[in-house]
Amino acid sequence: MSQIVPAVVMQASQKDMFEHVLNDPLLGSSIYANIALAGLTLLLFAYMARDVIDPRAKLIVVSVMGVSAVSIASYMGLASGLTVSILEMPSGHALADATTELAHNGETVDGTVSLWGRYLTWAFSTPLILLALGLIAGSNRTKIFTAIFFDVGIMLTGLAAARTTSSYSMRWAWYALSVAFFLVVVYILLFEWPEDAREAGTADVFNTLKILTVVLWFGYTIWWGLGNEGLAVIESVGITSWGYSAFDIIAKYLFSFLVIRYVINNVETISAGTGRGTSADSTLADD
Repeated sequence: MSQIVPAVVMQASQKDMFEHVLNDPLLGSSIYANIALAGLTLLLFAYMARDVIDPRAKLIVVSVMGVSAVSIASYMGLASGLTVSILEMPSGHALADATTELAHNGETVDGTVSLWGRYLTWAFSTPLILLALGLIAGSNRTKIFTAIFFDVGIMLTGLAAARTTSSYSMRWAWYALSVAFFLVVVYILLFEWPEDAREAGTADVFNTLKILTVVLWFGYTIWWGLGNEGLAVIESVGITSWGYSAFDIIAKYLFSFLVIRYVINNVETISAGTGRGTSADSTLADD
């Protein structure tokens, strides 16, 4: 009796990706768990900050609440198959000849799953994290803008690295550029804003948030290199996705909780920094 070989289809549709995510327990759980967490934390943060009326404190609160709001939309995009694709990796990549068996029908597609929608999430959510950090540190517009500008650069070049299939070396060139932008942000976090935070009287909480952010963001960077889009030391898309989701839980939701808890207990300290300097040396306006 001849063995039945699964059919190989040319490409997977958006509906295929939706059903694949839905029917892959490991991959699907990494996405649906974060939809639930993002929604719950958004409600929690709104309740926690219900009595905050100071404009500067409210801006910080809204910034970190925006992280959860962006995450809901992002993970919905992944869950629906809108921002998920199967890419054929270039020659030289460990998964260059890989195929993916679709979880819902058993058909096989050339390539590996790319959850490229995560980069769009980070392009919107991480600037909000940096805005909150910059405001807590009492930093000026120039430093905050610089951090956010290079942060968006990190995410867009990271997206380019993930989506480039023409050349293996070009994937790593994009990755190297992304890391270079990342180091600019790290420099601001480690060497520029701590001094501002000392002047603003928020050094204790800022240092905690700074360490949390830098360590976890390095984690994301290393995880990309190890995951299925990088060196594929970890070939499993589900494990790779859960790694990012675990980082998100701490870097987004725990971070936001710590920020909001600090703000509601230290409104006077937060609002005291609103009048420092003018023009490029001033902090963001209250409204």
